[in-house]
Amino acid sequence: AAWLERETASRPTSSALAVRLLRGCLNWCESEDELKGLVPDGALKDKKVADALPEPKSKDDCLQREQLPGWFAAVRQISNPVIAAYLQGLLLTGARREELAGLRWADVDFQWHTMAIRDKVEGSRTIPLTPFLGHLLASLPRRNEWVFSSPTAEDGRLVNALKSHVQALDAAGLPHVSLHGLRRSFGTLSEWVEMPTGIVAQIMGHKPSALAEKHYRKRPVDLLRKWHTHLEAWILEQAGIDFSTSEQQERLRLVK
Repeated sequence: AAWLERETASRPTSSALAVRLLRGCLNWCESEDELKGLVPDGALKDKKVADALPEPKSKDDCLQREQLPGWFAAVRQISNPVIAAYLQGLLLTGARREELAGLRWADVDFQWHTMAIRDKVEGSRTIPLTPFLGHLLASLPRRNEWVFSSPTAEDGRLVNALKSHVQALDAAGLPHVSLHGLRRSFGTLSEWVEMPTGIVAQIMGHKPSALAEKHYRKRPVDLLRKWHTHLEAWILEQAGIDFSTSEQQERLRLVK
């Protein structure tokens, strides 16, 4: 409790995470015969600890429709094309940051316009490779197996694009939006085109929330593509980006 009071004054989120991790560790200890009873029962449930624990706050950072022109203009000015494509990919797919960063060239099918995403919930999910995103990926250098490669990183792939994103936000005069906030933006912006929530959830890799979604709805990628392409086109229109589908098709033809 004393540690929490001191730490939460300057870093409440990290302190709350530390307590959750410690609680998980102690619960595991209680399940192991040789470690059971080492820590007094209910140590983390003490009222002093509970009172010092900061209240969890749900985050709501995301891009608004009117912020899209400034955001795209600033991100597309990033000198590193891999980072620029990665950030745009987060917004246009709603993928988790590590899911997209771990994308391999073998996961991208330019012929059938699909991407296989390593899903932390289901293991893997296939989503559409939309026209503009396909154009971005086809333009990237193929240095190794990773789509978002980095010649300076130890494992050869992009590790963190947060610094570049913060700089782009500052250049555009926009409030802070985290990388996860770009995923949140995808879900929020989808409502402007009245995209069915089940379609949004399947593209983003959310767990089905209703019985019918769990057992009876597994939409083919073509149906996802219909809505996903529509949303991408709407986002680009709001951002003031004039993108020719024929230009993208020619690019993909050359790639194949």
